[in-house]
Amino acid sequence: MNTSRWLTVLCLAASMPAYASSGFKPIELKDSEMAELRGRYVMPGRIISFGIVMSSTWTNSVGDSITGKASMQIDKATITPQFYVQTVGVKGTGTNQTTGTGSVVGGAGLGSGQGVTQSVRAAGDGNTAYNNVGINVTENGLAPGNLVQSGQVLVAGGVVTGSSAAGDVAVSARNGGLQMAIQANNNQGNSLQQIGAGNVLQGTVLTGNTNFVNNMTQLNIVMGNSLNNGALNCNLDQLKGLRTLGY
Repeated sequence: MNTSRWLTVLCLAASMPAYASSGFKPIELKDSEMAELRGRYVMPGRIISFGIVMSSTWTNSVGDSITGKASMQIDKATITPQFYVQTVGVKGTGTNQTTGTGSVVGGAGLGSGQGVTQSVRAAGDGNTAYNNVGINVTENGLAPGNLVQSGQVLVAGGVVTGSSAAGDVAVSARNGGLQMAIQANNNQGNSLQQIGAGNVLQGTVLTGNTNFVNNMTQLNIVMGNSLNNGALNCNLDQLKGLRTLGY
């Protein structure tokens, strides 16, 4: 190799540490940048099961009730995610239910909220209503027992209905989400639950007396304990090696 080539090689070799140093120099992240990242990511493979359970129950003053329940569970063995729907009607033992005479007006804006929207509006006496949203995160590697798939499959754009002396329930898949609606008999009122597009809506309107309404939406996430994964440990060991170099 001639002298000019040797000089070129020596110059490149001398310049490499400078380029490497500037390329790997630690840079402090701003709080605003960290706020955009915090809590948004999970290590690959950690989520091994995800499920949704939605249920609504309406019980009137004489004990008649109607219940709708929809559930879905997704894990590594799931080929096509599907909601399974069950409806149950129970005949009460009471008699002579009075027709509701109350009237609730307004509230159109409740259907356009972002995030979680919950409301109970009543124009009657002696009513009880609950709106519940729960998120359960476990790391035992086992899916919750209440996510057993049973009932009628809800197809995209379809509706599953049920009825009893208490009223009618309709569970539908629309706009990329799930909706569950109950229309009570004898002008007692109605309830609605929706989940999808990043929003959760739960609302109850009571126009009669002595009704009990319970709306529940629950998200269940199961995390796998994969910190002993060999490939992951190998990557962590490589990162530890950088500490001795000042990074």
